[in-house]
Amino acid sequence: MSTTTTTNQSYHRRPEDLSTESIPTSRLSQKTILHLLNSKCTTSLQHLKQAHAVVLRSGHFQDHYVAGTLVKLYTNPQFSNFTFALKVFDYVLNPNVFVWNILIKGCLENNEPFMAISFYGKLVAMNARPNKFTYPSLFKACTLVQAAEEGVQVHAHVVKHGFSGDGHIKSSAIQMYASFGHLGEARCMLDKAGESDVICWNAMIDGCFKFGHVEAGKECFKQMPSRKIGSWNVMVSGFAKCGMMEDARRVFDDMNERDEISWSAIIDGYVKGGYFKEAMEIFHKMQSEKIRPRKFTLSSVLAACANLGALEQGKWIHEYVIKNSMRLDSVLGTALLDMYAKCGRLDMAWKVFENMSERETFTWNAMIGGLAVHGRADDAIELFSKMQRNKLKPNGITFVNVLNACAHAGLVDEGLKILSFMEKIYGIEPDVEHYGCVVDLLGRAGLFSEAEELIRTMPMEPSAAVWGALLGACRIHGNVEVGEKVGQILLELEPQNSGRYALLSNIYAMAEKWDDIGELRKLMKKRGIKTIPGVSMIDLDGTVHEFKMGDGSHPQMKEIYLKLERIIERLQMENYSPNTSQVLFDIEEEDKESALQYHSEKLAIAFGLLSTTPGTTIRIVKNLRVCEDCHSATKLISQIYNREIIVRDRVRYHHFRNGRCSCKDFW
Repeated sequence: MSTTTTTNQSYHRRPEDLSTESIPTSRLSQKTILHLLNSKCTTSLQHLKQAHAVVLRSGHFQDHYVAGTLVKLYTNPQFSNFTFALKVFDYVLNPNVFVWNILIKGCLENNEPFMAISFYGKLVAMNARPNKFTYPSLFKACTLVQAAEEGVQVHAHVVKHGFSGDGHIKSSAIQMYASFGHLGEARCMLDKAGESDVICWNAMIDGCFKFGHVEAGKECFKQMPSRKIGSWNVMVSGFAKCGMMEDARRVFDDMNERDEISWSAIIDGYVKGGYFKEAMEIFHKMQSEKIRPRKFTLSSVLAACANLGALEQGKWIHEYVIKNSMRLDSVLGTALLDMYAKCGRLDMAWKVFENMSERETFTWNAMIGGLAVHGRADDAIELFSKMQRNKLKPNGITFVNVLNACAHAGLVDEGLKILSFMEKIYGIEPDVEHYGCVVDLLGRAGLFSEAEELIRTMPMEPSAAVWGALLGACRIHGNVEVGEKVGQILLELEPQNSGRYALLSNIYAMAEKWDDIGELRKLMKKRGIKTIPGVSMIDLDGTVHEFKMGDGSHPQMKEIYLKLERIIERLQMENYSPNTSQVLFDIEEEDKESALQYHSEKLAIAFGLLSTTPGTTIRIVKNLRVCEDCHSATKLISQIYNREIIVRDRVRYHHFRNGRCSCKDFW
């Protein structure tokens, strides 16, 4: 390779800069060159370029081990220099299998599995003989892109070259066949070509669970003569992936020993299954047993914190990351900023975003989405513009977040413009979720005919979520005519969704159509529909307190009720009158007012006022939408008690301050 292809100012630095002392470049040995590359260039692209220049001047570039090491270093994903790695490879004369293997593995590390398969084809065409280290990467590449035909051909080459008995090749082939759903072939690989090690068995069990063959996975586990901790971990994660958390917990509890992966598997299973409190409990148990969590576990726990509004626990994890000098990579950093955003601390979310060492598209999406649900539409759109200026390509989720921002701020023209250039500029065809966001945007703005026309002309069948967006707009604007029509469509599409009945009932109540409400309640009873109880949570000193109307299990419930009565008295002095139109029960007006008084968020606010010092922000997470009465009451409470109250409901955030809400009564 000529020096002209790689020289720049940094290459002209003296070799002494990289600890080659005063040895003339031409006399550096292969051993010295390899030591230089492996010790000084693994984390610094600048050092790597300097060393590359040294290699060229030393004449060692055509040594395959030196050239292969250079290719390996340039394929480091942290350097984002994979294209240059390919150029370096192009100058290697007659590369041997060591160099080919590095390139194929580098393709995988840089998310180019198709390229890995293509390079294997070139390797074969050049009559370079592969070895046992070639095939695990190839099987993984075929797995990632579901290249079944190519995978079978690679397997044939494995048999041809006599590598069928190699444990690493067997396990990767088993994983590949299992990923195709070809469990028969995977089992055949397990049973043939010599004794299978525990890794092969684990791959087989994992494959069974991935395709829902739970009994087959359990049978494989029983057949294993010796079970190591990894096998138990596969069972825990397998049950978790199938949503069978009771079984996963039973296996976890039966383990004689556990490693960090065991704890991570059960925590991640709970989080993905929506069992956030259980995930937190396991994490606390993990801490008590002095198991040091790694980044993946911390990311899962942060997701639990985000969903519970457990700000204090999330802040503790942030401090732990800093104390242990853990790098805020894209995964951990995104989990951290998402936690802060969902716990109402946009300032901290932004600080994390700014300080991250690397940001992927999903990082920008999380920050844009956080701004959007807090009603900061202008900031969300500005960040989207900055993302474009930084030449980072948005994806479908990016546009969902930006369109949501427009919807909650009533930015109709901006939202329609974004929908139109998604495909024109970025080649991203809008899907049903994007259309749903625009229907929501138009409906919230009161443009019902335009929203209905968009639904009619969508290139796909409108989903229940699209119709639900329009029904929500009917509630906001009291459009009974459209609401009744859309409500009936939704009751056909989702007959078991209690939220649809509740929203339609609210629309009828606003129009005082009591007979229709009665008919709707009869239908609910006939179909066995049960309403979802409202649950509100508040994090206090690292403990999440949960409140539900009619549930007196909280140890301070007596004091909370007394505090709430005083709050209601103060509200009444300010001419507060309960809005009973949305209470869906056949009860007297006085009882309706009592039901409203004990809504879960009011109980949580009372507890917050009772348990915190004046001036402290109260943060609440609710599983349902905030009702109009609670919204009005909370605005007044924020003014009377001079408190900022942040409520995260199922749809968005409400920042109550000085008698006003950030949503501007538009939710």
